[in-house]
Amino acid sequence: MVRFGGKIFGIGFHKTGTTSLGTALQNLGSSVCGVRKGALPYILRGDLAPIFGLVERYDAFEDNPWPLLYRDLDQRFAGSKFILTVRERNDWLASAVNHFGTRETEMRQWIYGSGAPVGNEATYLSRYDQHNAAVIEYFRHRPNDLLVMDIRAGDGWEKLAKFLGVSIPVRPFPRANVRRTGISKAAPL
Repeated sequence: MVRFGGKIFGIGFHKTGTTSLGTALQNLGSSVCGVRKGALPYILRGDLAPIFGLVERYDAFEDNPWPLLYRDLDQRFAGSKFILTVRERNDWLASAVNHFGTRETEMRQWIYGSGAPVGNEATYLSRYDQHNAAVIEYFRHRPNDLLVMDIRAGDGWEKLAKFLGVSIPVRPFPRANVRRTGISKAAPL
C-alpha cells in the first residue's frame, strides 16, 4: 500500500486518464474510490461530512466528484497528494462528446452548467481550461503536493512513482478506457 502520511486525490476531469490513474494506484497497493454520483446531493446541500467519512475509508480517489472538491479535501486531509490528469484540450472535448453525447447527468450539470457536451462544446472547453488553471494556481507554491500527468501523451510509472516516492513497478502502466480508432496523433496506448 502506498503510504506517505496522506491520501492521493486524482483531480483531473473525466476523460483525462482517470481510470488509468485509478488502476495504477491500485497496482501500487492503494484502495481506490472512483466516481461517486451519490455524493452530489450532499455537495449541493453543502454537507461534506458524509464525503469526508467516505474519504476516511480509502487511500486514493479518481473521477467525480473529487476534482471539484480539491480545496476542501486539501484543507481537511493535510499532507495529501493531488494528481491533475490532463490531455490536449481538443482531444479531451472530442472524447467527452463521443463518450457522453447528448446524455445529460446531474453531475455534469453541476460541473459545466449543462448536463451534456453536445451543443455546449465551448462551455465544456472553458470549464476544463478554468479547472486546470485554478488547480495549478492553487498549488503553485507547493510543487511537492501536485503532479500534472498527461497519460495519453506518455506520462506513466516514472513520473507517478517519483511523485509518490515509491519504486517503479515491473509492469506496463495501465491504459484503461482507451478508444481504439486507427491512426492517432497521440503516443501508442
